[in-house]
Amino acid sequence: MRQRLPDQTISAWARLQRASQSVLSAVESDLKAAGHPPLAWYDVLLELKRAGKDGLRPLALQSQMLLAQYNLSRLLDRMAGDGYIERRPCPNDGRGQIVVTTPAGRHLLKRMWPAYEAAIQRHFAERLSAEEATRLAHLLGKLSPR
Repeated sequence: MRQRLPDQTISAWARLQRASQSVLSAVESDLKAAGHPPLAWYDVLLELKRAGKDGLRPLALQSQMLLAQYNLSRLLDRMAGDGYIERRPCPNDGRGQIVVTTPAGRHLLKRMWPAYEAAIQRHFAERLSAEEATRLAHLLGKLSPR
C-alpha cells in the first residue's frame, strides 16, 4: 500500500504552483504594458542567442523551453512572420530546420530586457532577501533538471 503524502508536501506543491502562476502573470502584464510581446518570445530569443550563430533545431528549442511542440510551432510561425527569427534548412537533415534569430530579434531581446528585469525586481526580488533567494534557488535546483 502506498504511503499518503504529508500535508506539508501537498501545501508546498500548491504554494509553488500558485506562486509561479502569480509571478508569471504579473511579469506578463508588465511586459504587455510596456508594449512588448509575451515572455515566451523573450525565452525563445534568449535560447537562440545562447545557441549562437548555428541556431537550434525546433526539438532542441522545445526541450529548453518546455513547451508542447504544437505551441512552439505556432509561436515560431508568429515570430518568423514578424521577422524576429528565421527557419533555415538543416545542413545534415534535408527535412529538418534550424531556427536562428534575425537582427530584429536580437534588437527585440535587448529592448525587452529592461522591462523584464524591472518586473523580476518588482514581483520577485523585492519580496525576498538575498539569503532567501539563495535558499530558494538551491531548493528549486533540486527539482529542476538544469
